[in-house]
Amino acid sequence: MKKIQDHYFNRAKRDNYPARSVYKLKEMDKKFKLLGPGRKVLDLGAAPGSWSLFAAHKVGDRGLVLAVDLNEPGVSFPEQVSFVQGDIFEDSSEVARRIRENAPYDLVMSDMAPKTTGVKFTDQARSFSLAMQALEVAGSRLRPGGGFVVKILEGPDIRELQDNMRTMFKRVKHFKPKSSRAESKEIFLVGLDLTGPKQS
Repeated sequence: MKKIQDHYFNRAKRDNYPARSVYKLKEMDKKFKLLGPGRKVLDLGAAPGSWSLFAAHKVGDRGLVLAVDLNEPGVSFPEQVSFVQGDIFEDSSEVARRIRENAPYDLVMSDMAPKTTGVKFTDQARSFSLAMQALEVAGSRLRPGGGFVVKILEGPDIRELQDNMRTMFKRVKHFKPKSSRAESKEIFLVGLDLTGPKQS
């Protein structure tokens, strides 16, 4: 496990990314074709900035990445990345205004993680809550046909998240990146081709 961890950590340093998490997004992009020139991306929980940097490279000069986090990323972004600091889920905030102004998006991606307590079920519940909130943003801000990527800690709530995504996307996939640490309980759900909520 240590060798894998060191490999991706060192590789990120060589590639000038602030965190090894970039390779998780690279794997998902390669498999699901999430990013491309001219696309518009919303990155929820963007710090320390690796996902936004990779997305910026993929969307190019004609694309846009709106990166949002409670914390400053601590890296310099290219011109096609716009960073806004604040709470994604406060409707009256500057963050919410910027998200609305730049909508609709081709991809909403969330690598958000809760502050962990070390209590398994508490951490899972907090992760699920963040994932559901990210899904709500995706449902209201994606264009038809758009995609969604969300991280969640493994637990019993994954089924509920997956079921909710299936009412909105034509395809929903589980993905465990090779670049995730072997001991990590994180997985990613990928929603492809937004259709909108099913009519009851």
